[in-house]
Amino acid sequence: MRSPLRALATFLGRRVAAYLGAARPHGEMLATVPPHELAAALRPGDVLLVEGGSRVSRIIKYLTQSNWSHATLYVGCDRAGCRGPTLVEADLEDGVRATPLSAYVHMHTRICRPQGLAPHEIEQLVAHALERVGEHYDLRNLVDLGRYLMPVFPIPQRRRRRMLAFGSGDPTRAICSTLIAQAFQSIRYPILPELRLEDAHSAAGRHYRRELLHIRHYSLFVPRDFDMSPYFEIVKPTLQSGFDPHRLHWAEAPEAASAASDDPASIVVERARPNAAA
Repeated sequence: MRSPLRALATFLGRRVAAYLGAARPHGEMLATVPPHELAAALRPGDVLLVEGGSRVSRIIKYLTQSNWSHATLYVGCDRAGCRGPTLVEADLEDGVRATPLSAYVHMHTRICRPQGLAPHEIEQLVAHALERVGEHYDLRNLVDLGRYLMPVFPIPQRRRRRMLAFGSGDPTRAICSTLIAQAFQSIRYPILPELRLEDAHSAAGRHYRRELLHIRHYSLFVPRDFDMSPYFEIVKPTLQSGFDPHRLHWAEAPEAASAASDDPASIVVERARPNAAA
């Protein structure tokens, strides 16, 4: 039987998690890719980065100096109880869960694709993530959660990543890209390793320095690492579907049309993406 103090900590932790995960008031978020193009471009094993709109997303974007506040792993269609394109992600309140792609089609996203993996390695990667679905995080560590309630204030660049990964409790693992980092580390695929120089000697006695890649601890990975990694390809769905700039439809703004004859440079144009509402 849980003690009253433990039960209170769990209750408060879940309230804080719900507050942090709630959407903040903001202007309309427009997706840069039509939903059907995004779904068609994704392959199992892809990392889908998301520019989130929650309270905690603002903190993550500041601490990482990046637009990307959330990372998910695409596992294919009709997986883990979801119909259609399915993502696996770590959520602060719900733990590890399967989420339909439709949850993020209205947001800014980016596809990061690992290179050089064999089909069986991608299956291992996906299986590792799917095995975690249903795990819940222990949110009693209010100190670990509390750092996301603090106002944004100037933090030295070298301290920001550590600030995000502060503590060792479950809230840290839920906020950071730990789930996906662990999945890739399970198949020994690099994300953004540290490069260190090490002195060595050859069999002939010659001294030389060699470069060694050291795996970062999984709690130190953040969403933008997949964007910055030299081992992930950035996939642009619009280009994948056969982009032709000559087929775009441009429209003049009414207020600029009257001035067009005197100053061609004053014409304001806007792009209308074909089939954007598909």
